[in-house]
Amino acid sequence: MSAERIVIVGAGPAGLSTARAYRACGGEAEVTLVGEEPLLPYRRPPLTKELVRGELGAHELAIETEDWFAANDVKLLRGARVTSIAPEEGVVTLESYVRLPAETIVLAAGSRPARPPIAGAEHPDVHTIRTLADSERVIAALDSGQRAVVVGTGFIGCELAASLALRGVAVTLIGQERLPQLARLGELAARRIAAWLAELGVELRGESSLAAVHEGRIVELDDESRHDACAVILATGVHPRGELAQASGIQTSDAGAVIVDAAMRARSAHGNVLAVGDVACAFNACARRHLRVEHWGDALGHGEVAGRTLAHGDGCWEEVPGFWSTIGAHTLKYAAWGDGFESSHALSAPDGSFTVWYERDGATVGVLTHERDEEYERGRELIAAGEPAP
Repeated sequence: MSAERIVIVGAGPAGLSTARAYRACGGEAEVTLVGEEPLLPYRRPPLTKELVRGELGAHELAIETEDWFAANDVKLLRGARVTSIAPEEGVVTLESYVRLPAETIVLAAGSRPARPPIAGAEHPDVHTIRTLADSERVIAALDSGQRAVVVGTGFIGCELAASLALRGVAVTLIGQERLPQLARLGELAARRIAAWLAELGVELRGESSLAAVHEGRIVELDDESRHDACAVILATGVHPRGELAQASGIQTSDAGAVIVDAAMRARSAHGNVLAVGDVACAFNACARRHLRVEHWGDALGHGEVAGRTLAHGDGCWEEVPGFWSTIGAHTLKYAAWGDGFESSHALSAPDGSFTVWYERDGATVGVLTHERDEEYERGRELIAAGEPAP
């Protein structure tokens, strides 16, 4: 795919990775990276971990320096919001009405936090965690000894609850499942996560649904109980930001993600649009089906594929999706196709380490490990090969 001008919409990991890979592959077209935030592209995983715990400063989050953009001839537009794309005209329009010429457009708009459709969820004092500004607002709202309510027991909710507890904040963690991530990870892993949170003093309220939020700080559950807090933080999932694609006639999934092939090319009549990261539902050549993943590492991987596609036309996504999560002092490593399993079995040791294997149709489709790095790597190989779990 040759192009005189490439505009990448979104300056997160996937967008930046696309620009880096394109230049690394010898691509010579003009590249413009458009980001909504007035910041250099930065790492997001620390936003619920090291940053909240005070172990890392905001100034340490940048992925690349200003010098990198100059040295690689990549133009970075900060604090700029894209309002429309017109692939047929080769134009990307900004909120400022500036029109950027673009023979090729890469959508890397990411996702936005989902707020449950209940009274009070949209109150300006109810927090979500997605950006550096979000994390800084949460940190500013809570001192040691104060109380926070975190809603959602996925990885983001568990990471944040643990990090706040380590700051001395009293945390109530609310989830719909009996144990955190029970359906996704199974009984053993869910019990371990719950135990790690309990060790930090986190109060877990399982099998509970949010009914309303009052005045931005009082959480009402479905059993009519109320929990006051200095800060209420929603960690209730995300929605892909596929509106630009939808408005321009590019095919999206029911969830709103842009459907792309293994080379990250979108289904566009004009053939000059790619999508990467959270906003993409990409075909994985190894899995032989479309997958949507929301992992940092896979956003970088999508960008590497897209950069090669732009430079040489032969990019292909075939890696097994995976990520690491740190809950307090405990690290979990998880790799999986991510679209379900039929059975699982766990192996644990007296030292606290464990592995959970996930299978479907006799093939390994996932592996979760704690302090068993060799089995994690072995698991990725088994998943890619479609072989049975040990």
